[in-house]
Amino acid sequence: MLDKIGEWLTIIDGWVWGIPLIVLILSAGIFLSIRLGFLQIRHLPKALKFMVKNEEGGDGEVSSFGALCTALSATIGTGNIVGVATALVAGGPGALLWMWLAAFFGMATKYAEGVLAIKYRTIDKDGHVLGGPFYYIENGMGKRWKWLAKIFAFFGMCVGLMGIGTFTQVNGISSAVNNFFDPNNQHTITIFGMEYSWSVLIAAVILTVCVGLVVIGGLKRIATVSQVVVPAMAILYVVFCVLVLIFNVTKIPNAIVTIVESAFGLRAAVGGILGAMMVAMQQGIARGIFSNEAGLGSAPIAAAAAKTKEPVRQGLVSMTGTFIDTIIICTMTGLCIVLTGSWDMGLEGVAVTTNAFQASLPFPPVVSSFVLMLCLVFFAFTTILGWNYYGERCLEYLSGGSKKAVMTYRWLYITAIFIGPFMTVSAVWTIADIFNGLMALPNLIAIFALNGVVVAETKRYFNSRKSKLQK
Repeated sequence: MLDKIGEWLTIIDGWVWGIPLIVLILSAGIFLSIRLGFLQIRHLPKALKFMVKNEEGGDGEVSSFGALCTALSATIGTGNIVGVATALVAGGPGALLWMWLAAFFGMATKYAEGVLAIKYRTIDKDGHVLGGPFYYIENGMGKRWKWLAKIFAFFGMCVGLMGIGTFTQVNGISSAVNNFFDPNNQHTITIFGMEYSWSVLIAAVILTVCVGLVVIGGLKRIATVSQVVVPAMAILYVVFCVLVLIFNVTKIPNAIVTIVESAFGLRAAVGGILGAMMVAMQQGIARGIFSNEAGLGSAPIAAAAAKTKEPVRQGLVSMTGTFIDTIIICTMTGLCIVLTGSWDMGLEGVAVTTNAFQASLPFPPVVSSFVLMLCLVFFAFTTILGWNYYGERCLEYLSGGSKKAVMTYRWLYITAIFIGPFMTVSAVWTIADIFNGLMALPNLIAIFALNGVVVAETKRYFNSRKSKLQK
């Protein structure tokens, strides 16, 4: 019976995350890029400047940088290490080029999400900022579309509590810790009738306490932790990737050629060019979307809390999230894997990236493994924090702002963190995957419906800046 349910879930997952949804998300990015005059190129320097320079005044709960880090805490995760490796193993080096393409157009989508999040957010009587796709659907498209907003909120809450935010991330952390400290399970304990390594139990307890201390404090504490952990871990990971590139600098030109040729199937056997190109395209675009979440509607929930008066300004800051996540971090991972040939050694998952690090760096293998484990643990930890916030905001919308419901959700979330390492997560991951895809549909409908608002706000903002400069 359970096997049959698993098969059906896999079929549904394949349908939800099939070609139609990937094409729809990519089409939204292309459409917005054209309508906005490829704003992601023209205004990227300004966006990066706004990212670190907070706006004075404006309503909100956290700084623009804090809101960005909260969003990045959910997007920069195991997908940047394991997801990229999986894409390159399945689709070849060319998947990286299609990942770049998805990120390039995804920047326009993330910009639109940020603009709409600020434009249509509301502030309750307690000064609490409420925003995200459910509010720009209801306030932007009209009250008659509230049912669509509720559908988004329901799917978003399920994703946070039932999979991506809890079980899968926690299981990934405990596995990484166990593989480093006790790979042969020599020190075990029996729990729930099953044997587990002591490292798994210790990781579960420490993680539960850490998550509890942060999430009970709400958004401001999540943002505070994210502003420290996200940049620190991203910099540590990028530094090690840069070292790999330095030690393989002579191989970089050939790696670029390999990526381009593979992307268009030019390295495939005669007759298999189109097929190889399609596999690389599907893997790259799908993993790119999974990594940066452009179009899924999660990031604007965090963006809405930013202290800003200008929707366009926050839209530009939100746009940098995709740039950092995919153009920088995923590219670093992909280049390291292609340079070292790790993608073609029969390895899977994190072992692909680990091999790339160990083969290139002049450190003992245990050092490279430890750094990668550390990055995986903290990337997954911040993803847990980010998705807790997303889930809370979704439930808050569904419950009409019930503080009791939100506090109950927090304790359920913390409980899920503790039991996560002891669960089999394959079915849970598939369910979460399905909900993640389904939450994208209401958001994409809203983005297409409100694209005129995004364009109008953009023109107003830049015309206003131009007028001020001329005076």
